[in-house]
Amino acid sequence: MLVGTGAARAQDEPLRIGSKRFTESYILAEVLAKTAAPHTSVAPVVRQGLGNTAIVYEALRSGAIDVYAEYTGTIALEILQGSATMTPAEMNARLAPLGLGVAVPLGFNDGYALAMRNADADRLKLATLSDLARHPELTLGLSNEFLGRADGWQGLAARYGFTQKPTGLDHGLAYDAIAAQQVDVIDIYTTDAKIDHLGLRVLQDDRGYFPRYDAVLLYRLDLPTKQPAAWAALQTLEGRIDERAMIAMNARAELQGTAFDTIARDFLAGGKASAGQRGFLAKLLGSDLGRLTRQHLLLVAVSVGLAILVGVPLAVWVSSHARTRAVVLGIAGLMQTVPSLALLAVLISLIGRIGTLPALIALTLYALLPIMRNTVTGLAEVPQGLRQAGTALGMTSAQRMRLVQLPLAMPTLLAGVRTATTIAIGTATIAAFVGAGGFGERIVTGLALNDRQLLLAGALPAAALALLSELVFEAVDRLWLRRPR
Repeated sequence: MLVGTGAARAQDEPLRIGSKRFTESYILAEVLAKTAAPHTSVAPVVRQGLGNTAIVYEALRSGAIDVYAEYTGTIALEILQGSATMTPAEMNARLAPLGLGVAVPLGFNDGYALAMRNADADRLKLATLSDLARHPELTLGLSNEFLGRADGWQGLAARYGFTQKPTGLDHGLAYDAIAAQQVDVIDIYTTDAKIDHLGLRVLQDDRGYFPRYDAVLLYRLDLPTKQPAAWAALQTLEGRIDERAMIAMNARAELQGTAFDTIARDFLAGGKASAGQRGFLAKLLGSDLGRLTRQHLLLVAVSVGLAILVGVPLAVWVSSHARTRAVVLGIAGLMQTVPSLALLAVLISLIGRIGTLPALIALTLYALLPIMRNTVTGLAEVPQGLRQAGTALGMTSAQRMRLVQLPLAMPTLLAGVRTATTIAIGTATIAAFVGAGGFGERIVTGLALNDRQLLLAGALPAAALALLSELVFEAVDRLWLRRPR
């Protein structure tokens, strides 16, 4: 009876699918979701744009997602720290103790390569990576993940003897940079649609550095038991997507602006393309606007609320102790200097989860400093005479703080909350990197696609929310000033 109940409960849970932060991964996540959807009692949840390999792999390992599309070369070299010749059987043997497995080869190879403008390649007579090594004057703009990967720049430079010092670029922006002749060489995925569109030449890996990157499903081993019908549906994708089909799907997203779910639906329907290109207003007022607004408001409201609950009592406690106050404010100030993505990566590693929780912790830490600093400043500005008057009236120190000092410090304290709210609205856009949603979801996707309209469709609502918060605090400030003392 208990086993049956557990199985039924698992069937009621949604299939959770993840993706990295580049076009192909977004599309494949939607293909997986739409393939499984008819075979699940609850609609699959797609956690798009979770960042680089480290973040999405941690999400899988911790159980925040059940499956995502990965590549054999990345699994062997980046995740398992093994060799490029590792077979799927060897990968599964290494992954099994972690509760993970590799299955369902999708049918295409999407490898790393370096590319440059055709005209420059012809002029310099470049065809291979060995040729490129003989031209140290050329400027390389490489994605940040490629620069740090075990199978990326460092090994490539050692194999070919490159002496160039590459610049780190977002993958989506690199194509604009090479088209504008700001860089000469970029790293590409071999199924990228813009290779031919921009007239780029893929340089031959003549020393065989890059392994094959065959697309597969990396999944939790309990998935077939928890979602047997969905897993059986996902297995029907084996060998179904060839390189030509993947390039065509990437092209629709990057060159035509077609939505990822539309591309996935059309592919599964037999490749018949429906009208999917969207204008700016359609992207701005899309069906996801309400959901993203709720998520963004929740992140801001909860994080600022937590910062008030923690920061104000802490500031009150340290306000009369100079040394302790300096230490506490110094620590809060130090938190402001930690890059947001680095802080999120540390939090994910510490708590073993992605999504709303690490985003809320990060936003709360960033909101503490303005609230605490303004609370301390406001209390320090209360005239000594009024404090002594409270004492003369027989008030205890707690009563004096509650009835005299805090009310008089309130305008300064509210100014700190106002600043913290504005910071939180802007910083909350990073929550999309860990699957917490908000307007940053559009910004992250726009960066991946190099879609300026989608970037604006995420940035403008965030700016409008910041402006609205300013108006609300201005009204609260005026009401407080008019309040009888």
